[in-house]
Amino acid sequence: MTAENVDLSALEELLAQQDEPQLGPDEFKAVFRHHPAGVAVVTLLHEDRPVGFTATSVISVSAAPPLLAFSLASTSSSWPAISEADTLAISFLADHQDHISARFATSGIDRFADGGWSPLPTGEPIIDGAVSWFRARIVQRTPIGDSYLVSLRALTSNLTQGKHDPAASPLVYKNRAYHRIGNDTEI
Repeated sequence: MTAENVDLSALEELLAQQDEPQLGPDEFKAVFRHHPAGVAVVTLLHEDRPVGFTATSVISVSAAPPLLAFSLASTSSSWPAISEADTLAISFLADHQDHISARFATSGIDRFADGGWSPLPTGEPIIDGAVSWFRARIVQRTPIGDSYLVSLRALTSNLTQGKHDPAASPLVYKNRAYHRIGNDTEI
């Protein structure tokens, strides 16, 4: 399913019926810049090649069943791969992996060329040294606005395989900058 053949007429009609003012894109983005988010790298195989991108939109949806989601712009160079994939991996980056986040957020490069990743037995790449990761099955791709909400069912994680460092600290992104969360920041 591509953005060109998705019927958004019902959503567009609903939005047109609302007469209250709404935020412009710049103000909307400014609000979210002040909301910290964990940093993850979404990876998958597409046509036998690894594909990946940085995401700060990963959310937990349900524990039973184990569902999560992320959003991706329909104009993203990774969208064609996501639109055809069955499974993928999400690596939650550690606080020392800001350079990996920056690499996977850069367009027009081979994001995997510098290494720092390993394939799972099922083929999906995971980021070495990540705080944690999931392997997940895509259950739904929902077009909304100029993006897609990609819903997933978690299949396995490094926690279930005993490969988790409990002392690892996550990488956080806020106001266009990376941040670390340490024990001294606990309230």
